Amino acid sequence: MYRSFLLFIICCCTFTAPLRAQEMAEKANRFLLLLTKIQQEKTLFPFDTGERYHFAYVPRDDRKGISVNELNSLQRKALMALLNTALSEATVKKVNDIMQLDLVLKELEHRPADDHYRDPGKYFLTIFGVPGANTIWGWRFEGHHVAFNFSADKKELVAGTPAFLGANPAIVLEGPQKGKEVLKEETSLAFELLHALSPEELQKALVTTKAPAEIITGNKRNAMIEHPEGIRYKELSAAHQQQLLGLISVYVHRFTKLFADKMLKDIQQDGLDNLWFTWAGSTVHASGNPCYYRIQGPGIIIEYDNTQNNANHIHTVVRDLKNDFGGDLLLQHYKAAHEK
Repeated sequence: MYRSFLLFIICCCTFTAPLRAQEMAEKANRFLLLLTKIQQEKTLFPFDTGERYHFAYVPRDDRKGISVNELNSLQRKALMALLNTALSEATVKKVNDIMQLDLVLKELEHRPADDHYRDPGKYFLTIFGVPGANTIWGWRFEGHHVAFNFSADKKELVAGTPAFLGANPAIVLEGPQKGKEVLKEETSLAFELLHALSPEELQKALVTTKAPAEIITGNKRNAMIEHPEGIRYKELSAAHQQQLLGLISVYVHRFTKLFADKMLKDIQQDGLDNLWFTWAGSTVHASGNPCYYRIQGPGIIIEYDNTQNNANHIHTVVRDLKNDFGGDLLLQHYKAAHEK
């Protein structure tokens, strides 16, 4: 355990390679070249538009950008290639699985075939600015229970947050996909940590037996929870510290390895002792038991909430408190470059 903990720190501290977003820009431009002029107009927005800060993970009919439904097979393949430049292979699979859960919900809610409230094609790509090796630009992929927001400065990926994944049902209870659990790691590893805590550690970590009805940061432009609660990293045993780092890794490695390594380095530089682990709600891992947990540090908030639909409906989010939506500094650089 201690050796793997050291490897985590060494990995973070020795990461010096520049994070490059050149391939991302190339894939974005390849996607754009496959679009018609009308499709391009729907997809492209200025980088400094207020639309870039819109963040919604519930079903909506007024999203900006171009939807999967509007793409042909070649264009869809190019979209998936773009997603693969930013997200890990496992995360791309989760995204596709979450999109398909809309069909499960459509069946469960007895919606007619021509009803498109639940629709795996209602996921939208929006590109902000001009993708390139010497430009400031960004993009968003968003729909029901999926929302990723990427910002790049020349060849560097600056941010991939807010980053949201949800699952409804959290566990499919019937039908052809019975037993599917898209966010299983996020659930099982958290309960493993919780149940491993000593009575003294648990007393600190469990702040209330009532779980909040939703992630606390919601879809706010600026994510902040003023007063951290729970148990601090330094108050955990070495073994439980390692489990907490393992849980953090699940969320950070939603992104490709280079960007995940950068995020881990930032967390380490902010000080692992400044991390808090918070639990609210039931400590029983079973359907119908609402629960919530949070990992919070100076630069990051990770939230997990499973309370809706008889506690079979998960929301998770990663918020970078310094760089969400690229951060204010990136926007200032963009404006300064365009004022010359």
